[in-house]
Amino acid sequence: MTATSLRFYKNAKLIKTDDFSSVFNFRKRIFAGFIALHYQPNHLKMARLGLVVGKKVAKRAVDRNYMRRVLRECFRTQQHRLPAVDLVIRVQKKFDKNDFTQLQQEFNEVIAKLNQQVKRAANNQIMVKSEVCGIHISANERDDNT
Repeated sequence: MTATSLRFYKNAKLIKTDDFSSVFNFRKRIFAGFIALHYQPNHLKMARLGLVVGKKVAKRAVDRNYMRRVLRECFRTQQHRLPAVDLVIRVQKKFDKNDFTQLQQEFNEVIAKLNQQVKRAANNQIMVKSEVCGIHISANERDDNT
């Protein structure tokens, strides 16, 4: 049995402006109380993370850096549950140490929604491809393929 690495690798970061722009232009997002998660499927075997914490949310750099650290840690511990997507997490409301457990719970809920939506999109894509090719797949066979 191999253990999954919880390390946050450098190639798991979105750095380039073009990467951020392509995720925002894909226009798929999930909202929660503190965060908005923008996502786009990628062709890699892993999820990548980009963070946006604006000055309107938190004036002090110390607060913005704390929020980035917390979100990066949430991503690091949950990255094994994520499909191959590019994520941009945008902070909507300021949070601090008192809100940590609520933020973790919210992050887990958003990840669960993300997994459902990506799975649903993959099933729809399989259906479209099968219709184009003239293949008819029953519901049981489709569930077995996923």
